[in-house]
Amino acid sequence: MEYFQTHFIMTKSGKQTKTGKAFEYACAFVLYEKYKEYVTVTLEESLQMHTARTAFENLPETEQNKYILGAKAAIRIIDRLEPKLAMTTTPMSICLQTDSKGIAGDVRDVLCVRGYEWEVGLSCKHNHEAVKHSRLSDTINFGHDWFGKPCSGEYFEDVCKVFTPLRKLRDESKVNGMPALWSAIGDKEKDCYVPVLQAFIKELKRLDAEYPGEIPALLIRYLIGTNDFYKVIMNDQKKFTQIESININGTLNQADKKKKALIDVPVLKLPSKFYEIGFKDGSKNTIVVVCDQGWNVSMRIHNASSKVEPSLKFDVQLIAMPSSILTQIEPWE
Repeated sequence: MEYFQTHFIMTKSGKQTKTGKAFEYACAFVLYEKYKEYVTVTLEESLQMHTARTAFENLPETEQNKYILGAKAAIRIIDRLEPKLAMTTTPMSICLQTDSKGIAGDVRDVLCVRGYEWEVGLSCKHNHEAVKHSRLSDTINFGHDWFGKPCSGEYFEDVCKVFTPLRKLRDESKVNGMPALWSAIGDKEKDCYVPVLQAFIKELKRLDAEYPGEIPALLIRYLIGTNDFYKVIMNDQKKFTQIESININGTLNQADKKKKALIDVPVLKLPSKFYEIGFKDGSKNTIVVVCDQGWNVSMRIHNASSKVEPSLKFDVQLIAMPSSILTQIEPWE
């Protein structure tokens, strides 16, 4: 039963990737169509644009129409927040970023760029609000990768107790020509998830003690990205699009010389304290990280594949953000 559940999750994840790419294209296309009448604007051709356009064109026409409506609702909001989109003095290009940018910390999918003087980006989500999906293993130094602060030897000793046997199981099963499945592990939550999360919690607390006041802010920056952006969330069922203005560096909402934004986007404050880091009540696979300034993070760990591999993956959700964040909802036409 577990295999089929995992297989379903993988299929769903693959579908999410395609629908996400299609929505990226819809947003880029609607931006281009809106401003091309009075702005010198280019929809940049690239491998990413081709992939996204193909994903969009492979959708049924009814779905394509939904994506366009969702994108139009998003652009109506962003147009009110970003006067420089309508500038006529400088040419503008609209492009899609590679997935490698997200791995490096820039989570923006769609960029509107005016040379070196200005840019604004969108992170496009189709029916979900997850942020980064990072992995843990005995070879991944999450402290260094996330914060620039290395993990301790004790952390690696702890996680090796889980991942070394998993690697041995994987390698031996490959030799036998029958890849081991997670369903063969009796209680993966007790034997794998819980000890890895316990080691992660202990190391996060150790890093916080060693670098007081730094780690909470670095965690949020790692999860949401290094650049300011508008998070665009399309909701099929309720037929609205939600925009969250992630403005930590203060680069969003810039006024044009002739025009000011209709709505001010506040600059968000990053946290400096962890109030709590621990398991979610009743859960063996999810921890909650509660910070000051209104930031709360849920981190669920899972195997992400039906086949055993010596790593586990996080599904991360921001379950609370500062009350000052500007969130707007726009119904579809």
